[in-house]
Amino acid sequence: MGINGNLGEKASFIDEELSRIEEERVVERIWTKDVSLWKREEEHQKIIRNALGWLDVVAKMRAHAGEIEAFARAIRDDGIERILLLGMGGSSLCPEVLRRTFGALEGWPELLVLDSTDPDTVANFASRISPQSTLFVVSSKSGTTIEPLSFFKFFYERAREERGERAGHNFIAITDPGTPLERLARERSFRRTFTNPPDIGGRYSALSLFGLVPAALMGLDVARALERAEAAMRACGPDVPVRENPAARLGVAMGACAREGQDKLTLIANGRISSFGLWVEQLIAESTGKEGVGIVPVAGEPLGEPEDYADDRLFVAIQAGEPDEEIERKLDALASRAHPILKRSISGAHELWAEFFTWEMATAIAGALLGIDPFDQPNVQESKDRTAALLGQFAETGDLPEEEPLLATDEVLIYGPRSSDLDSDDARELIRRHLAQARMGRDYIALLVYLEENEEHDALLSEIRRHVLDRLRVATTAGYGPRYLHSTGQLHKGGPDTGVFLLITADARQDLPVPGERYSFGALERAQALGDFAALLGRRRRALRLHFRHDTGGLNFLLEAVQSLDRTR
Repeated sequence: MGINGNLGEKASFIDEELSRIEEERVVERIWTKDVSLWKREEEHQKIIRNALGWLDVVAKMRAHAGEIEAFARAIRDDGIERILLLGMGGSSLCPEVLRRTFGALEGWPELLVLDSTDPDTVANFASRISPQSTLFVVSSKSGTTIEPLSFFKFFYERAREERGERAGHNFIAITDPGTPLERLARERSFRRTFTNPPDIGGRYSALSLFGLVPAALMGLDVARALERAEAAMRACGPDVPVRENPAARLGVAMGACAREGQDKLTLIANGRISSFGLWVEQLIAESTGKEGVGIVPVAGEPLGEPEDYADDRLFVAIQAGEPDEEIERKLDALASRAHPILKRSISGAHELWAEFFTWEMATAIAGALLGIDPFDQPNVQESKDRTAALLGQFAETGDLPEEEPLLATDEVLIYGPRSSDLDSDDARELIRRHLAQARMGRDYIALLVYLEENEEHDALLSEIRRHVLDRLRVATTAGYGPRYLHSTGQLHKGGPDTGVFLLITADARQDLPVPGERYSFGALERAQALGDFAALLGRRRRALRLHFRHDTGGLNFLLEAVQSLDRTR
């Protein structure tokens, strides 16, 4: 499970940085929880002190492994057929990766993960389950996150219709001690509440109860997971020479390349582990994207040929089992053009537990090289505050405010700042002009999509990204809202001003109430999109919002626009 590759012209520079972090004892200082490694200011050090529990979480979890697995067996033996995890960000991304990687295991309940406020998505999940045979896992570190609490209100009402006062028996909570969610679980007689060590941030919580409880409930071996994580901890330990330490090599390459302009970390993962990038995106973007700097994680982008890329990439390939021949061919071609490449081979999907720790350590090291605090998220609250204000207005007036669109057609409404560069009465041309602002070798294009996540939309987004890469040679990211707000959203607002943003919203086919609230899921989703759009414009980011009359038709419209972009070579 080593790490190797061809770093091209960056090899000697990265080797010098490895020598420097060895001399400065960076890895040892992380293991001893020396908060001064990252920041000198007391306000930062206070945050960091309360965020390093991931370094010793495996030992703590070993003490819980038996009871977690016993609880999972009891749930299975009770006839539960599905586990529906209601979460967001750090509490949902690891379980989502596990779900996509391992699928439904024979003899165990199927794990489902809901992290979208899109009404069509919520309705789809509701149609797939029976509350009687479903265990609902309400997962939130703070216990105050609006999305999982809204999901809880909706599904608790459904469960109460079937189960009456025993509805709480079909719910468990995972949260920190003393949170409002812990109190709610007591009041509603939840079957169980798992309280996690509070000194672990959400994006560093994969190896804590937030990752292990869902893993056990779907039938994965918790003891084996902890063994693999412990092996990674030893490989990344304080006594391991930095050139033999996979996290040190990865973290130094990430940080050093970002400082030199290769700040688009392009992750390639094969086969069963192809969804690993969902988790990596949040870890890297939220940890490094602040103070005007940051590493842009690029996951799920179709892998192109050397001529498709400018000199702003660091490619990292993780392959489980036999390497994919097509991926290897393309990586070799990229290496021949001096693009920096790192390769990591793992024996199988079960090694993801080791990868979780390795990438956490690597990100902490990269943060030290970049001079930022990798454990805070100072700009995430901006969109949340704007969303809360919009929901307050909706509760009073029954409507959400809309700006005057730049352009309105039968198919799309386009919103954004007025500019001579974006003056066109042709919607496709206006979109092309906006995207063409992206500077090759410097910028990236972010597609922020408030639609139902499904195979059709995934395929269209992949095709759109492929055409942007082919035409503009610019990195692309794509995230479904509101998930991305808790993932790459910090980078968008706190990182470098190198993003060109396209928010995509559409008329919903249906709407659903949030019980006990004066807003619906449709209003919540729209408020989240409008709030983030306003936050981006408030920071003078280059952003447009496209509101389509029909969801899938909208992505087809966007695909037509990018297919006729002028080619940059």
